[in-house]
Amino acid sequence: MIKVAVGSKNPIKIEATKLAFEKVFGQCKIIGISVSSDVSDMPVSFEEMVKGAKNRAIKAKKKLNADFGVGLEGGFKDEGVGTFLTGFTAVIDKNGVWGYGQGGGLLMPKSIVEKVRKEGKELGDVMDEVRGLKNTKQHEGCVGFFTDNLIPRKEAYEKTIIYALSRFSKNEMFE
Repeated sequence: MIKVAVGSKNPIKIEATKLAFEKVFGQCKIIGISVSSDVSDMPVSFEEMVKGAKNRAIKAKKKLNADFGVGLEGGFKDEGVGTFLTGFTAVIDKNGVWGYGQGGGLLMPKSIVEKVRKEGKELGDVMDEVRGLKNTKQHEGCVGFFTDNLIPRKEAYEKTIIYALSRFSKNEMFE
């Protein structure tokens, strides 16, 4: 059975990984493990998201001696029309081959972006403050809140993981 290490203990990220891997490969053993991204808690650039996701994937795979390591990193990406919340997925296999996926594109309110950047907080913590809730990021998250759960956080992650896995399911196209 394929063993997959997810560089997170967040149940939403683990479940999204399970759903994606099982759709692509069938039954897999999915294990979440806490590892450092070596980037800020809330990446504020695409480059930082990529670095964080890759770091998580490498560390998780190594710690658990897995067939695949998965790193999921969300962050801000500035564009001409505003700042977007987006996600990046990095998947590495036991041979050192990388698959990548990018998803999302949720325009963020300036007030939330400024609060994250000025106070150096994670988006989930800011959303908790703004909404008067606790642990938003392990439930609907920012994506679920702003889309009224028409795009649940788990599904948003799942899609980026499937994008990354296309590198492995269509390997012949990449050689």
